[in-house]
Amino acid sequence: MAGLSAYSLLVVLFITSGEVIATEENNQIIIKNNCEAKMGMPCVWEVFNSIFKTGSVTSKCCGELVLLGKVCHSALVQRTLESTNFQNLDRDSIIQKSIDTWNNCLVMTHSPSPYT
Repeated sequence: MAGLSAYSLLVVLFITSGEVIATEENNQIIIKNNCEAKMGMPCVWEVFNSIFKTGSVTSKCCGELVLLGKVCHSALVQRTLESTNFQNLDRDSIIQKSIDTWNNCLVMTHSPSPYT
């Protein structure tokens, strides 16, 4: 019985350490790339709401998101998902919304303007 408890504890520690490592990796990416300083707060909220709630992203904020870069975008979304406030969300759905938001913004910022 003690062997089973020790095994269970090791499994929990292994899973938890993986989450800590993932969080640390995302934090390192965010710090190294200065991700948190690359977008204005109105656009941060707009993108956040489009991924974690409902809404769309304006072309201005899409431009800021694309300038932020895919690496920063992914790391920030992953770090948010790791937060205890967001652990009850459907991760697959959020990740898909994140990918969709990125792809939509990429198309929007790289498509020719109808006014040129």
